[in-house]
Amino acid sequence: MIIPIKIWSVSIAILMIMSCTNKHENKGLSIYETAAGEHPMQTIEPSSGGSNPSNIQINPQHKNQIVTGFGGAITQSTAWLLKNMGERNRDTILQAYFGEQGARYSMVRTHINSCDFSTHQYAYAMDPNDLLLENFDVSRDREDIIPMLKKAQEVSKEGFKILSSPWTAPPWMKDNKDWVGGKLLPQYYDVWALYFSKYIQAYQKEGIDIWGVTVENEPLGNGNNWESMHFTPGEMNDFVLKHLGPQMEKDGYDHVKILGYDQNRADLKEWVDAMYEDEQSSKYYDGTAIHWYESTYEVFPEALKYAKQKAPDKHLLQTEACIDAEVPHWQDDEWYWRAEATDWGWDWAPEDKKYLHPKYEPVYRYARDIIGCLNNGVDGWIDWNMVLDRQGGPNWFKNWCVAPVIVDPEKDEIYFTPLYYTMMHFSRFIRPGATIIESNTDDKEVMLVAAENPDKTIALVLFNPQETPKDFIIHQNGQMFHTHIRARALQTLLFTN
Repeated sequence: MIIPIKIWSVSIAILMIMSCTNKHENKGLSIYETAAGEHPMQTIEPSSGGSNPSNIQINPQHKNQIVTGFGGAITQSTAWLLKNMGERNRDTILQAYFGEQGARYSMVRTHINSCDFSTHQYAYAMDPNDLLLENFDVSRDREDIIPMLKKAQEVSKEGFKILSSPWTAPPWMKDNKDWVGGKLLPQYYDVWALYFSKYIQAYQKEGIDIWGVTVENEPLGNGNNWESMHFTPGEMNDFVLKHLGPQMEKDGYDHVKILGYDQNRADLKEWVDAMYEDEQSSKYYDGTAIHWYESTYEVFPEALKYAKQKAPDKHLLQTEACIDAEVPHWQDDEWYWRAEATDWGWDWAPEDKKYLHPKYEPVYRYARDIIGCLNNGVDGWIDWNMVLDRQGGPNWFKNWCVAPVIVDPEKDEIYFTPLYYTMMHFSRFIRPGATIIESNTDDKEVMLVAAENPDKTIALVLFNPQETPKDFIIHQNGQMFHTHIRARALQTLLFTN
């Protein structure tokens, strides 16, 4: 049975990882496994072989994209919850995400102005007469987001990259004068570009460097539910090429990455065709951002491959994913392994798209998507909220979702769901600067991905969604290793030779 996750269970998992590293050092292979009904991140001995094992081939000579990192979002909701937890439990969560013995997150996403995962709607400049943004003010973020980013920085030994995304400009800049929907008025393109620069500068003054920005979260809209602002590919290109890029260049922030699009993969081709039409159109774009919400099972590998081939030297980053339209299941590990979760598309997808939204196992969806992304050119994978409460908020729109860590701030309790350990299988062992390398198997019922880290260790993540355990012979650099993976399990193998 999986241990009910309390504060002490994180310590147990960490101790198990530490002891395993020493135990298998001479063998050159450490194995960590999370399975349904078993302890999370359990350390296991390399197998001596099994009957009729399948083969896995790892080829470090065949190199693909370089990994930027893995992480999650510190939204205002997440930061507010962390602030309202007891100091000991707050530190436990931050250590679990950013500490050397935790998930070692290397990327964090946050938002410019409010989003649905805020306690209320706000912006940093609400005076329509202040076109030079002389009264630009991030004091709202100083209450929650900025302090938690700083605390995370104190915990993280290697540091992490921060990616910031706006859901909307202040309503006074938009054609509908509303937080939700509408478009940025052309006469405010320069002001909105300056807004980005002011934001980067304000955070820099707080001791927080912004690594990158996306131009707009979900420019296709979200059904007019919460903060949003619409762009066509052409409009976004015009804004980036003539306003945002030059403004950031002028202000000395040309090192800050600009990522276009930032929505679901099914529409990816239209956007990358526009962004990367020619050298001029792509001048200021450093990459493309994508989300997973188009399907509960489909990774859209052809769309990912197309985007990567269109701009092989640009980033292709998964910037948001979560178990949406669900209230979290508290202290119920098994639910996260069962095909009972539904998403927005279960009820609201058009009839011709409903087949893309069947019920699913949350752990499977995470593992399948991360592996599928890494094997199809994606160089980073960022989860949505790091921490939510038992309702799946706080969220001003009541758009409830699940996070890997669920808390009860009133009782000062923490629940580390199996999704936390699923993320950890990748983020802890595939480090920034790693190279995705070729890996394949003759067992078509499992999924796998391999990466060579900057320190030359090789991490292999193996996912077995089947109801039966499996045995494998792993061929790597002229050596053979054996592994046995349980049914319904995720396994990370770290080769140190």
